[in-house]
Amino acid sequence: MRGYNVFGATRSGKTILVALFLTVGSFYAGSLFGNNEPIYLSQSALFKFQNKINLTHRVSPLVIPETGMNVCPLKFNEYLPCHNVTYVHQLSLNVSRREELERHCPPLEQRLFCLVPPPKDYKIPLKWPTSRDFVWRSNVNHTHLAQVNGGQSWVQEHGEFWWFPGGGTHFKHGASEYIQRLGGMVTNETGDLSSAGVVQVLDVGCGVASFAAYLLPLGIQTMSFAPNDAHENQIQFALERGIGGAMISAVATKQLPYPSASFEMVHCSRCRVDWHANDGILLKEVHRLLRPNGYFVYTSPPAYRNDKEYPMIWDKLVSLTNSMCWKLVSRKVQTAIWIKEENVECLKKKAELKAISLCDVEDALKPSWQVPLRDCVQISGHTEKRPSSLAERLSTYPETLRNIGISEDEYASDTVFWREQVKQYWRFMNVNESEVRNVMDMNAFIGGFASAMNSSPVWVMNVVPATMNETLCEPFSTYPRTYDLLHANHVISHYQSRGDGCLVEDIMLEMDRMIRPQGFIIIRDEEQIISRIRDLAPKYLWEVETHQLENKFKKTETVLFCRKRFWAII
Repeated sequence: MRGYNVFGATRSGKTILVALFLTVGSFYAGSLFGNNEPIYLSQSALFKFQNKINLTHRVSPLVIPETGMNVCPLKFNEYLPCHNVTYVHQLSLNVSRREELERHCPPLEQRLFCLVPPPKDYKIPLKWPTSRDFVWRSNVNHTHLAQVNGGQSWVQEHGEFWWFPGGGTHFKHGASEYIQRLGGMVTNETGDLSSAGVVQVLDVGCGVASFAAYLLPLGIQTMSFAPNDAHENQIQFALERGIGGAMISAVATKQLPYPSASFEMVHCSRCRVDWHANDGILLKEVHRLLRPNGYFVYTSPPAYRNDKEYPMIWDKLVSLTNSMCWKLVSRKVQTAIWIKEENVECLKKKAELKAISLCDVEDALKPSWQVPLRDCVQISGHTEKRPSSLAERLSTYPETLRNIGISEDEYASDTVFWREQVKQYWRFMNVNESEVRNVMDMNAFIGGFASAMNSSPVWVMNVVPATMNETLCEPFSTYPRTYDLLHANHVISHYQSRGDGCLVEDIMLEMDRMIRPQGFIIIRDEEQIISRIRDLAPKYLWEVETHQLENKFKKTETVLFCRKRFWAII
């Protein structure tokens, strides 16, 4: 919805000749991957849309051509509205703090307002779990990671595919062996990470997210992020693989967009973050994000090398972690692991000695979206013991909800409601559950929809809209074509009072950018919103069906099931 890239427009103003691709259940014989090569309609059967190829920017008042939404030229197939290098270079940013790697959304008049096309020879992605190890080369046609990190087993060319052997910079023997080693380090070689109480992990500088992929068999969910930097398209690879919870982000000058005490582990394997710099302000952000008795895993040269500046960095890390009352529980091979023992008395004593400053207690409950990093140490205040497995967490009422006015009865009611709705969703979509892997809930509330989807082979990115005007209606930090299903429950009407630049048309454009060809968009909202989207959908090249479902108040509500056509510029 926002931003622009500077590329030469091609065939501007000409009609797109769009081919509808049909995916079917039978593939070329003998393939390891089954039949997911799309079948092209014959030339005589090509459907001719009226949409024009035209590099169009957002203007006010907004008018969509009678021919439908314009389509961006082919070179814009990886358009990232808020991570546009050309726009970022126009800004005055603190490069020493890596501020240029964070989100920077351009003003209204510099946003592109055209549909993002797929790249040449784009194919419907391989299905999970095959996609963990193989993806189509034509879908992410970048060779940099394979050339630079091929010897580290990140990603390698394999005919028409990219192959992901499961390695990383510091786990050349594979993520499984590395994860087993970490489990031994935190449990004195008597168990694994799950037995150490690790359920939710934040992977900083995740590469192609193999660490997250190999944690899944342990029942551990990972939020992975990496910047859009010289290691190009890391997150695009991760999402193409169908590995959960991956997004473009950087830890630099602002807090990460996660609540306090969200993770049992924060992981950094050669993540290219200077944790020791700026009085350890980035480590203080890790402290905010870790739950009591959570682990910080640091696999990087300062943990094991004694040359260059590494001993100095290590000494600073030891000093900073001591000041936050962390305990170094293990240091061997190439890894150091600290545990955050939430010892309030220790933290208060360190504050009295001026070793640290303590954040205000209420800071832990404040939103973290676009908030500058705080140079203080957060006392989380979380004393509730969390269930030791994901399944238990999805079914157990967390007492922390009581602090924000959500009762146990409301929690139970929300859980039952979404279980029934999800059953109906699958029935109306009428596809095999394996057709859907990457899901986003755009207005997640307390996660009832995601919980109901847990029995299917999917992962869900839960998004809760921010409330501040300057942060509303911005594009999500992801590549185009990275979700199979978007769920929008009364989120569009939430934005309508925010003014120009946050209209139904803007939100639909961002949805179209994120959704894969043949992906689904389920929309529940006020009747005037539903009517408007139903009218606009053909101009966005969406197919749409209308169904009736009961809402939480037992009243009938119109629900739109939209599906993005598989089209391409030819």
